[in-house]
Amino acid sequence: MIIDIRDRLQFQKGHIEGAVSIPFYDLYLFPQKYLEKGKKYTLYCNSGSQSKVLVSYLNQLGYSCVNLEGGYSKHLFQ
Repeated sequence: MIIDIRDRLQFQKGHIEGAVSIPFYDLYLFPQKYLEKGKKYTLYCNSGSQSKVLVSYLNQLGYSCVNLEGGYSKHLFQ
């Protein structure tokens, strides 16, 4: 599952195909509402910096997450 952690307006303006929108603070505050332990998740933001922080936090909680290096901005130019 690919998760876009940017705000919903940014997601509506454009996102990676197949991604779901779960803004940073929603996922930070309520990970159990959105994630299941044992499943793998890829998170991204605009540049990869916020998602990197969130991935580290979620992995400490026992979730299996990776960061999309460079974020959405880098993905646009590939």
